[in-house]
Amino acid sequence: MTKAQLRKKYKMLRDSLSNEDIDSLSMAIANQLLQVDIWNFNFYHLFLSIEKQKEINTDYILNILSGKDKNIVIPKSDFTTFTLQNFLLTDSVKIKLNEYNIPEPVDGIPIEDSKIDIVFVPLLAYDKKGNRIGYGKGFYDNFLANCNSSTLKIGLSFYEPENEIKDVYPTDIALDLCITPYKIYKF
Repeated sequence: MTKAQLRKKYKMLRDSLSNEDIDSLSMAIANQLLQVDIWNFNFYHLFLSIEKQKEINTDYILNILSGKDKNIVIPKSDFTTFTLQNFLLTDSVKIKLNEYNIPEPVDGIPIEDSKIDIVFVPLLAYDKKGNRIGYGKGFYDNFLANCNSSTLKIGLSFYEPENEIKDVYPTDIALDLCITPYKIYKF
């Protein structure tokens, strides 16, 4: 299927989920994540969930990272350049919904992309090669292109992979892993 077809399919699938489904599946993803050997790094980039899009509730992963006393980095979207600015999440950081209902830091301590060890990547769909589809603006591809080659890219999905995404671009950056409620995929 093409990216456009897959976006439509997975938005519809997500729309059918109840809040209870989202919480249960999100907790299962966080529990799966505990089985992965990624906990010896310093900087972990985590997106904050867009509730209206029925995204994975990343609060469970946030709690794990906090409990392990990790440096948590959260993004702020720049819709003029389709880039992310990344800030260290501290007790003093204020979170506010932007005009697209994305929870973002108002300000904070900026963190360079090159310092980030692990990126939890939002997605709508992905395939068996680790190619992913987001909302189509390229924020994460732009961001991941600026990270180190050693940065681990971990997708989070309620669903299993598609066989193949037909229209992958050379600028698309593939995942290293994808965590679902039932299985961990390595690419």
